[in-house]
Amino acid sequence: MRSRWSDEEAATFVARYGARWGEELALRTYTSRLLGAEDRLVLHGGGNTSVKGTFTNRLGEAIPAVYVKASGHDLATLEPDGLPGLDLGYLRKLRALETLDDEAMANELRTHLFDARSATPSLETLVHAFLPAKFVDHTHADAILALSNQVDGERVVREALGDDVVVLGYVRPGFQLARAAADACEASAGRRGMVWMRHGLVTWGPTARASYEAMIEIVTRAETYLARKATGRVTAPARTSLDTALARVRQVAPVLRGCLAEPTGEPDRPHRRAIVLPLVTPEVLAFVDAEQGRELALTPPLTSDHLIRTKASPLWIDRPAYDEPARLAEQVRDAVRRYAAGYRAYVERHAARLPAGLRRFDALPRVVLLPGLGALCAGGDVRAATIARDITAHTLAVKAQVAAMGVYEGLPEAELFDMEYHSFQHAKLGAREAPLAGEVAIVTGAAGAIGSGICQALLEHGGHVAATDLPGKPLDALVAELGAAHGPRVIGVPLDVTDATSVADAFASVAATWGGVDLVVVNAGLAHVASLPELDLEAFRRLERVNVEGALLVMAEAGRHLKLQGTGGDIVLVSTKNVFAPGAKFGAYSATKAAAHQLARIASLELAEIDVRVNMVAPDAVFSHHARRSGLWATVGPDRMRARGLDEAGLEEYYRSRNLLKARITAEHVGRAVLFFATRQTPTTGATIPVDGGLPDATPR
Repeated sequence: MRSRWSDEEAATFVARYGARWGEELALRTYTSRLLGAEDRLVLHGGGNTSVKGTFTNRLGEAIPAVYVKASGHDLATLEPDGLPGLDLGYLRKLRALETLDDEAMANELRTHLFDARSATPSLETLVHAFLPAKFVDHTHADAILALSNQVDGERVVREALGDDVVVLGYVRPGFQLARAAADACEASAGRRGMVWMRHGLVTWGPTARASYEAMIEIVTRAETYLARKATGRVTAPARTSLDTALARVRQVAPVLRGCLAEPTGEPDRPHRRAIVLPLVTPEVLAFVDAEQGRELALTPPLTSDHLIRTKASPLWIDRPAYDEPARLAEQVRDAVRRYAAGYRAYVERHAARLPAGLRRFDALPRVVLLPGLGALCAGGDVRAATIARDITAHTLAVKAQVAAMGVYEGLPEAELFDMEYHSFQHAKLGAREAPLAGEVAIVTGAAGAIGSGICQALLEHGGHVAATDLPGKPLDALVAELGAAHGPRVIGVPLDVTDATSVADAFASVAATWGGVDLVVVNAGLAHVASLPELDLEAFRRLERVNVEGALLVMAEAGRHLKLQGTGGDIVLVSTKNVFAPGAKFGAYSATKAAAHQLARIASLELAEIDVRVNMVAPDAVFSHHARRSGLWATVGPDRMRARGLDEAGLEEYYRSRNLLKARITAEHVGRAVLFFATRQTPTTGATIPVDGGLPDATPR
């Protein structure tokens, strides 16, 4: 590991933040980000940093202060306001207490913030307050955990790191750890850092750079020692190929995702779904395929900081029957049931220590390991699942390192429970407020005006969207645009709805990305203008292949996938007012869309038994969505303008003025209609919502 410090970068932070926050807090922000940029030190909100200084109150008094990273904030993106300031003099007086429980400690921290609007400071704030150094850094460095999480770990740590590092046996984070760390520091003057066994590393110094570089130097010592001492590797007798493993992900993920859907007790929305991300690398495959893989995987986590993301142990599924799909599905379901029973028993064993007011977690696994596949990691949305995946990757790598030189030893179960059900940890999780959090949608024809509007509506309500269309610039541009606002919750999947293989591959690709699909929006369509005597048969067939066969192939694949997943779902067909009120010279479009509409009604009859609702939205003319023009109206518009002697603006005004509400119909309106069905506002299937401003002759009947 090398220092990332740059005098030039440090100066930019001072220039950016110094005037408002002061130079020391600006440099504290800079080195915090340096730590956060290295995933071998911290992951997704882990670790914390601090600096001591002064705060001038409204009376002009200079008060000793400590600025500590707020709980749950990410070091990699930390801003100065993520280091709330507290009254250092008062906090140091707390050291005289014999005990201080977590609730009381949280109250002391919040009531001694300088700004009541600040985020809650780290669980380890009192450590930072009690240690005397000006700058203090704390990480969960992989190399340190590889040393400390071993049988006879204290000896190993001392041998690896030398005499200028204090070694402190495990103490539960909170007030007692703060006192123990301060006592150990005072008893060992002149040291630059302290290892907390099975927890992490603390370093300190008079400057931000000194504290940061002490961290880098000590971790490098640990890495060098591990490389020197490694005598073997976790290896598999016959390693699974990446291609084989990835194919198995497509097979297993939807079944597993269905099992991980938490029952809600709500009739209309009976499941709270999870996102499932694969972790398939050569290293992970070597681990899960190794003879000692299962035994090593089921040992406790590297640090209690990971528990709220991964739980105390993963689920391991022995000898998956990949060649027998029905048997494999039952293996997965049975394994999840057994895991849930075991988790509930674990909670009951320690229920007497469950803090008041903390809800119990669901009993479902967050990490599932399968020989011949790798790992599948779950979370309430893609961010939470990504955190679980990244922690799992590091956990397996560190455990493999330990196995190469010694015997892994984690925390006892009681300590794990206390940290899994810790109020500070639960506060990091927050609430899933978005109505479509954890839900996955496929939208066909996404690159058009209506399709892009539907994608945007689903994303704005927390959904994960696979935007599909023919490959090319329109799809790429849409995904880039939506990705800028919604990040990893949107992907682009090339799809030709007229090709059964392409349709199946698209569903499999989404399953391999997020675990499965819950909502399918059938939107892809073509238009053609010609009177019946002039209608070319091949032109009609071209529309029939997209509008009818495409809709059939997508709905059929959706039905197969949703049945396999086993948690119901929704299909929404973007129909048209032309089904009910066809237009002259629009026979090919009206007839083929009517056929698709009828197929959707039949699907509503056939799929209701597996709680799949199939509904339709029937918009009138949508000319564009922002800068994205409608392909349909690029085809239809010129004929309509010629027939009525109108320009483009006049044509739009004509369509607006002909409906009862005199409303301009937009892609946003269509997106909201899809949302009505996607969020299951009513127990409805087989229905059509007109999105047309009120066209009496187009009312469904």
